[in-house]
Amino acid sequence: MALENLSINLATTRGSWGFAEAVDGCLARGITAISPWRDQVQAIGLDEAARIVHSNDLRVTGLCRGGMFPADTAEGRKAAIDDNRRAIDEAAALGADCLVFVVGGLPQGSRDIDGARQMVREGFEAILPYARSSKVPLAIEPLHPMYAADRSCVNTLKQALDLAEVLGPEVGVAIDAYHVWWDPDLAEQIARAGRDNRIFAHHICDWLVPTRDLLLDRGMMGDGVIDLPAFRRMIETAGFHGPQEVEIFSAENWWKKPGSVVLDTVIERFATVC
Repeated sequence: MALENLSINLATTRGSWGFAEAVDGCLARGITAISPWRDQVQAIGLDEAARIVHSNDLRVTGLCRGGMFPADTAEGRKAAIDDNRRAIDEAAALGADCLVFVVGGLPQGSRDIDGARQMVREGFEAILPYARSSKVPLAIEPLHPMYAADRSCVNTLKQALDLAEVLGPEVGVAIDAYHVWWDPDLAEQIARAGRDNRIFAHHICDWLVPTRDLLLDRGMMGDGVIDLPAFRRMIETAGFHGPQEVEIFSAENWWKKPGSVVLDTVIERFATVC
């Protein structure tokens, strides 16, 4: 597989490389697409990060992340909206294909998941005019149900698409194999997303058995149980032919290895098991 179809989410090399080192490592291997996290951009400075991106003609397949809308006070919800506007500015400066959203879970002390979902919708409605004027597409990433309480109350691709349809064409989805591979309605919902041109990003890694940590023990492609070629065929049949973005959180394995080893392994697995 050609490396122009590969993007590196910079979480993958977080254990050993910052923004600039990760870009250098990617460029040395012919990888010209990245997806950074906001803290990585802030560590080097937005102006410098944008300079690196544009001077090297990099494609930014997404900026991670916006969201975290629900809060237990009006002030908290307003702070989230303000922060999401800043995230839109950062995505625009980097020329990102989209701003990826992890929408947030239950507010502190709450058991009202429907109320949290309403806060998510209201948060999107509040920032959408700003995103539209900034020409930044917004990608809702549904997260595995294990994160419903603390990270995302949007847990299936159907939920994400239902919300995107209400909000408008500037809102789509980031489809992460780690979060949705288990869904019995996956094929139907990927096809639906394709019909409406709402696939804005496609993330890959693998689901390990056993998984030692539900957040920080993602697998390298080929080390787990996800049928990644079948997953990609569904994505491409739906009309999305953009890069596959490798995003691996691995505190006790890949984050302990040199970035060069991680990237070389990503390239080898991308060619052989994806």
